[in-house]
Amino acid sequence: MRNKQATRLLLELSEPGRRGAVLPECDVPCQNLENLVPDRFLATSAPNLPEVTEPEVVRHYANLSTLNMSVDTHFYPLGSCTMKYNPKRNERLAALPGIVDVHPYQSDRSLQGLLRLFFELQQMLAEISGLDAVSLQPAAGAHGEMAALMVAAAYFRDQGELRNKVLTPDSAHGTNPASAKMCGFESVTVKSTPEGFVDMEDLRSKLDETVAVFMITNPNTLGLFECNVAAIAEEVHAHGGLIYLDGANMNAILGITRPGDFGADMMHFNPHKTFSGPHGGGGPGAGPIAVAEKLGDYLPVPIVVKTNSPDGPFFHLEFDRPQSIGRVRSFFGNCGVLVRAYCYLLTHGGPGLRRVAENAVLNANYLLSRVKHFLPVPQSESCMHEFVASAAELKQDRGIAAMDLAKRLLDYGIHAPTVYFPLTVKEAIMIEPTETESKETLDHFAETLFRIIDEPVDLLHEAPHTTGVSRPDEVAAARKPILKWVANNPPT
Repeated sequence: MRNKQATRLLLELSEPGRRGAVLPECDVPCQNLENLVPDRFLATSAPNLPEVTEPEVVRHYANLSTLNMSVDTHFYPLGSCTMKYNPKRNERLAALPGIVDVHPYQSDRSLQGLLRLFFELQQMLAEISGLDAVSLQPAAGAHGEMAALMVAAAYFRDQGELRNKVLTPDSAHGTNPASAKMCGFESVTVKSTPEGFVDMEDLRSKLDETVAVFMITNPNTLGLFECNVAAIAEEVHAHGGLIYLDGANMNAILGITRPGDFGADMMHFNPHKTFSGPHGGGGPGAGPIAVAEKLGDYLPVPIVVKTNSPDGPFFHLEFDRPQSIGRVRSFFGNCGVLVRAYCYLLTHGGPGLRRVAENAVLNANYLLSRVKHFLPVPQSESCMHEFVASAAELKQDRGIAAMDLAKRLLDYGIHAPTVYFPLTVKEAIMIEPTETESKETLDHFAETLFRIIDEPVDLLHEAPHTTGVSRPDEVAAARKPILKWVANNPPT
């Protein structure tokens, strides 16, 4: 453990009788409580909650917050997650009263401003994707994947086709096979070539009339643009299947190419990655999906629709869609995240989105050129928005693993890159600088990595040394306060 005082549990700070607030007496008559609530739901004793003062609570959470890393405080070269800066302007706009104070049961007529915003966002995402119809309802990228596969299942069911397989590359995000399984499909893995692309021969050997969807990320998880993507789409379509584009890496191709133009039939967007919404922490998210015209009728309801009336355009939520897969999310989804994405898109416009992608690719290639001399990048001399280096040689020669580098970077105030993914690269270190970082930040990161590699191996094996805890998955001491409290407070 580090900084023990700052990381003590509230239950450890608790002292009997201490109070941070005094609650008024209950003013609800309780004499008939036993008639309203069954005995099995009535507590026999007060819950064992911490008894602490208000200053102790405030200091506890303030101290915890100083242990956090965030995009606002640190560089986040987190591969495959596009942790770019979140503009505060968008936060303020999403917090306007006309947005945060609306009620989900308001009439469409009283929500014309917000519905127009969502209608325009649907149009923007359709244009960016090169597809025809959009649903804003899914609550996360993985949720969007699942919703799109449900759309595919409904489409094939209506076609009278029994297709039960979904193909995914071996470098795919883990959500791809998981989403397929959740939708009742069998997930089948397609191998990659040594260069990191889809193995066309292996794909052909697994393509038949039982394949519903081939899920592909492009650029792929190695940061490479799948050069055979048009041929892949042609082969899948020839067998009657659909192409699903995992939109996690759209940051690299915004305004340059569109998934629909290279063969995709469906895709999801990650507003927190591509359009700079808040990312992480398990909070509200969004995962809009875009689909080809033939799949549009199957999208989740409701969809925002525009009609013309004598008084001008009218926007409303359309529920009457007989072929729809139904709701996948309560009400209309996470509106605040969608508003942030809308603001980001309006701010940049078409030319600006292209600059976003070009700068993301430029930053990644610059960083690759600095890192590859001491951390080899097996698959390519160049990349798109991210690249995967390997610490395999360092581990073999000096016993320095990818995990050691990641943990030691925390001591230097840099969030660790993604490590050990994708599984196709030994001792993988997946690095994505994003377009929002300066050359000076990238130089600092490369120089810090070089410095770490030259440090004593034992120092790296025990890193991090300055954080609130050391390696919680390896050091038993990190669990002692919790285990001590559990031992002293057995369940009643």
